[in-house]
Amino acid sequence: MKLALVVQRYGLEINGGAELHCRWVAEHLKKYAEVEVLTTRASDYITWKNSYSRDEEDVNGIRVRRFPVVRTRDPRRFGRLQEWLLGHEHQEADELRWLDEEGPRAPALIQYLKDSEGAYDYFIFFSYRYYHSYWGIKTLPRRSILVPTAERDPVVGFRIFQDLFRTPRAIIYNSVEERKMINDVSGNHSVPGDIVGVGTEVPGRYSGEAFRQKHKLSGPYVLYLGRIDENKGCHKLFEYFLRFKRESGSEVKLVLAGNTVIQVPSDPDIHYLGFLGDVEKFDALDGAEFLVMPSFYESLSMVTLEAWALGKPVLANALCDVLKGQCLRSNGGLYYETYPEFREALSLLLSSPRLRVVLGENGRRYFEANYAWDVIEKKYLALLNRMEKEKGA
Repeated sequence: MKLALVVQRYGLEINGGAELHCRWVAEHLKKYAEVEVLTTRASDYITWKNSYSRDEEDVNGIRVRRFPVVRTRDPRRFGRLQEWLLGHEHQEADELRWLDEEGPRAPALIQYLKDSEGAYDYFIFFSYRYYHSYWGIKTLPRRSILVPTAERDPVVGFRIFQDLFRTPRAIIYNSVEERKMINDVSGNHSVPGDIVGVGTEVPGRYSGEAFRQKHKLSGPYVLYLGRIDENKGCHKLFEYFLRFKRESGSEVKLVLAGNTVIQVPSDPDIHYLGFLGDVEKFDALDGAEFLVMPSFYESLSMVTLEAWALGKPVLANALCDVLKGQCLRSNGGLYYETYPEFREALSLLLSSPRLRVVLGENGRRYFEANYAWDVIEKKYLALLNRMEKEKGA
């Protein structure tokens, strides 16, 4: 079987989101099928500026074909258009204009899909909301599998996406909540699919003590990993954490690692470490009391799974139904909506080592039962085999 995985950008230095999700799936499926990745030359998700020069290359044993982006994105123009669409009655043509502005516009990629339909058995598209998925699935509906990675974002209700969710041969969801949301907005219950998600790569060795020594961290700390952005709930996290410190006198520190979109407060109890590589990320998790996930929008949250893989509990934003649902199903964390709930949950986790151990072990068992790579691989293979049988029937 030959598979093409289609994603907006791809590379070892792209360390998060649907792009990392795609890379890990590609690297695990290559044990069972011939796998290629079709993507753009962009590495920056803000502008989609072409930065890779080669048309083809090998990335960790996967053949990657790259296609040029014909127009960079203007974030301000795109933002104004999206704000207008969300606040006004509009036509489908306006949404298609939004899709062009969203990008990354790579018509040569779509033409390649058209010309190469017979060269691959199935095309697996990652991220529903981008140019490559919309036009690619429209081009090859019977050979398309969509991995939506959809968050509870207002654009998920656009008419163009209601139709898109009814179009592919199958859909691979990240969570119970994502499937329900997409079913509700599109009525696509007849489209076959499964809740699969993605595994994670845990290094053979990691050391919280080495991390503490390297960054001169003494005393307890809670950890945030990910893009430091308003949409990720970081403004509220800073506000709540600093208020908790003032009111409680606790010695706990907040450690942040990831790329910054908003400014990190200058405070001796908030330590921003910049971007961490894969191994040091697990060092940071190992040394933390627990992970805090303040995000409003997630389709799965790989970093939450990584924390549970190490037996670390999670404190999550309950306004994100995916995070709350994962905490409830795993019994691996606590969650909050308001500051008083944040304060009580944070106090409880910090004051009870036994609770942290129990929640962390619950999370580890949940991860191993649902998100270990052998489980993920079997679900992908089962769906592909089902589609092959239907094709031959």
